[in-house]
Parts: sequence; structure tokens; C-alpha cells
Amino acid sequence: MAGKNSGPKSGKKSSAANLGFEATLWEIADKLRGNLEPAVYKHDVLGLIFLKYVSDRFMARRAELDALAETEGADPEDRDEYLADNVFWVPKTARWPELQKEARQDAIGRILDDAMTAIEKENESLRGVLNKNYARPQLDKRRLGELIDAISRIDLQGDARESEDLLGRVYEYFVGKFASQEGKSGGEFYTPQCIVRLLVSMLAPDEGDRIYDPACGSGGMFVQSEWFIENHGGRRGRAAFYGQELNHTTWRLCKMNLAIRGLDGDIDEGDTFHNPRHADLRADIVLANPPFNISDWGGDLLQDDHRWKWGTPPTGNANYAWISHFLHHLAPKGMAGFVMANGSMSTSTTAEKAIREKWVRDNLVACIVALPGQLFYTTGIPVCLWFMTKAKPKSRTGETLFIDARKLGMMVDRTHRELSSDDVNRIADVYNAWLERHGAGDYADELGFCASANLEEIEKHGFVLTPGRYCGSAVEEDDSEPFEVRFPALVETLEAQFAESEQLAATIRERLPGLRTDAPTGDQA
Repeated sequence: MAGKNSGPKSGKKSSAANLGFEATLWEIADKLRGNLEPAVYKHDVLGLIFLKYVSDRFMARRAELDALAETEGADPEDRDEYLADNVFWVPKTARWPELQKEARQDAIGRILDDAMTAIEKENESLRGVLNKNYARPQLDKRRLGELIDAISRIDLQGDARESEDLLGRVYEYFVGKFASQEGKSGGEFYTPQCIVRLLVSMLAPDEGDRIYDPACGSGGMFVQSEWFIENHGGRRGRAAFYGQELNHTTWRLCKMNLAIRGLDGDIDEGDTFHNPRHADLRADIVLANPPFNISDWGGDLLQDDHRWKWGTPPTGNANYAWISHFLHHLAPKGMAGFVMANGSMSTSTTAEKAIREKWVRDNLVACIVALPGQLFYTTGIPVCLWFMTKAKPKSRTGETLFIDARKLGMMVDRTHRELSSDDVNRIADVYNAWLERHGAGDYADELGFCASANLEEIEKHGFVLTPGRYCGSAVEEDDSEPFEVRFPALVETLEAQFAESEQLAATIRERLPGLRTDAPTGDQA
């Protein structure tokens, strides 16, 4: 796998993507929601965005074929002409211009359901994926028509790739906003973009890599991986994506999220522990944000599972089962990066401590990153990132990099924090340097931020992997009065506190005898 720095070599934004465009469209859509819950309404909005995407792509390809019809004999009605260019075939009744004509009709809900059904029928990969519930009575058809008009205003000037980038941005923005509105339940399918960018920047996927996410949610890890590859000189569509998702509606979101980016992948439904769909896969990159601290994961039925090479994880917490699953699917030179609850770094249960020690002794733990709190919609508690590999550089054998990033990021609203691009680059650059990736520069410990610890040092800490134990505390700059000026004042304050303490003690001693005399006896009570 080629090494890369965290920053992109190039980054082109759509000419149609004006600043604030996504937010403006969101405001319109949110006003049209009425009394519907975000968990329900999101499928209406995201389904329409997806429908406009596939229709626009189809119409753009049709225009190309019309132009080639006379000179090269291309047939605009030949389905294969579209499928060969990775464009979904859209029947006439499902094309956006036809739907927009009917937007203000009372039957628009049924018309949309029929359009979705027709698209699924013509495209095998979309079977069972699209939302077909627009005709339900609870959905105000006037508002639905207004929503169609609002989405129609997306300006898709430029080539098909530009329209894909723009609609992809809108889609991702809406997924994040819905997750914010839904709170914990919404966050289950959405990992904040800054954390996804950090994971991908540190793992540095390359074209040709097999990328696996066994708890793939809405597919953000795959989208960001493709973006990283392209912006570091890789060719589009060369990475292979493998995913599994337990929740059916979330699986549908993932399929649409990939399709709207023009990406394909082997994305399956099902329980990753009990019905793994990629049993023989050995991935170059494993990326995941699995559900934390799940107690009812059915571990009692998997006591002798072949994935538990380093020990059987406890039945009451799935965290170490997830990590063992990641390692099992890792190729000999692959690397895994994933989100974990902070307790995973220091849990002292007999089974987990023994497993963690084996991971360290087997030279598998490459890096641990402590993150600040309030990054997630699901929880305000801080989490950490683990990076594991079977192929550390020889110079790093027996070492683990610890990064304490708890002071990074900034609050974007009252409850949520984000890591900036500079924060992401700072963390990724340190890791790249530690791995000795080409062009990443030389690594050096930085007090309070990063430290490389060897096996002996980790053993002294009882194989606890909390970065704060190894990074120490940075010496904070003090731009106030010099110490020699402040010291007399500190002494004066301390002497006053001593005097106050002695006076209080004397008062208590003086009153104690009277309290003892006046106290009732056991018989009087």
C-alpha cells in the first residue's frame, strides 16, 4: 500500500456547488416536514434526492447518445448503452421532468411509488432499496409537491461527474442533519464526517485495496475512502468495497449513498457476528464504527468461534469481539482503524485484559488516539480510535504510538464539537511520520500530544493503553507575571488560609465539651 500524506494533492469542487447551498435546501425541506418525525421524513427526502440523481445521470447520458445517434449509430433507447457507462436505466414515467409535471397533483404520492418500483424492476442492484411509501395518508401531498420543486432547483450545470459531486454533497449533508435531529437513534447510522476523515487519512487507502466495514451504517467510510484515493492520484472505481449492516433501513441508505456517488460494492444485510457474509475476505483496510458496549450480542453462542484467536471475549460486552473480528479479516499487510469506547483501552476484566495484553505482545497495536468529547450525535462521552496492523515497520517492532487529541477541535454549537482539517492533518501527519511513510517527515515525541512507547513501558502500565499515561502533560505557556513576582502573593494567601484553618479548629475544640454534655443518652432517645 502506497504511503501518503494526509492532505489532498488536489481537490476540485463542482462549479454548481455554491457555498451554503446544502443548508438552504435543508431549510426548505425541514419547513416542509410538518409534524413528521425525522426518522420517517428522512426516507422521503433522501429518496427524492436519489431519484433526481439517477434521473439526471440518465438524461445526461441520453443527451450524449442523441448526439452520437447520427454519426455513430448510437441508440438512445438501448439499455446496454446506459449500463455499460454505469448509469441506471430509468423508465420514462420515472424520469424527473415527468415527475415534476405531476408534483402538484393529489396522486403524486402514488406516482412516486410507481416510479420507484419501476426503477427497481429495471435495475437489479436496487431491488428492495428504494423508498416506496409516498402514498401514505400521513404525508401531506401539498408539502410533497413543494419538496419536489425545491429539489428541482438544484443547478446541475456541468458534466455528469459534477452533478454526482453536488448531489452527493447534498445527500451527505442531509444524512448528517437528520442524524443530528434524531439524536441517539440517528447517530447509529452516521459517523461524524471529521472522524471518518481522520480514520481514512491515517489508513491512507489506495486504488486496488479491498476495504471492509462490517458495521457500515450509511456507507460514509466507503465514500470518504474513494474521495481520498482520487485526491491522492488514484483512479476512480478501482477500490473494492465490502460491507455488512444489520438494520434493513440503514442498509438501504448505504446502498443509495454509494449509488449516488457512482460507486458499487458488495454490501450485505445480516448479523456480522452470527451470519458473516464475507467469511473468506482478507481486507487491506478495515474501517468501522461498531456499536459500543453491546451486552446482548449473543456471545454465549460463539464461545468456540475461530475468530477468537487471542481469547474468547466476554459475553457481556461485544467490544473485544468486534476487534477480534476486524483482526480476523485483516490481510497480512493490512491495517484496521476503528472507533471504540474509551473503556476498551483500560478495561480490567480478566478476559479483556488478557486479550489486550496478547494484542500488544503480538505487535498488533499500532496507534491509539484519544479524542475529545461531544463529537458524536449518539453520545457526549469521548471515544478513542484504535489502529492495528500485522505489518509494522521493523523499526517500530514492539512499539505503539499514543496520541492525546483531547484538547483539539472546536464547538460548532451548544452540544457538538468538530475536528478541523488542521486537526485531522496534524494527527494523521504524526502517524504517517511514525510509520515512516514516504515523504511524511521524521517522527518525534511531543509532550502532551504524542509518544511512542515500547513493550516494556506498556507492561509497566499493566497494558493499559490510555494515551494520557504515555504522552504526559504539556508545559503550558504563562504570559502573566513572572514566578518571582507571584510567589510572595501566593505565600501571603497560603498563610491567610492557614490562619483561618487554625481559628476554625480552635472554635471547634472550644465547643466540643458543651456538645458532649448536652447530647441525649441512649435511654433518652
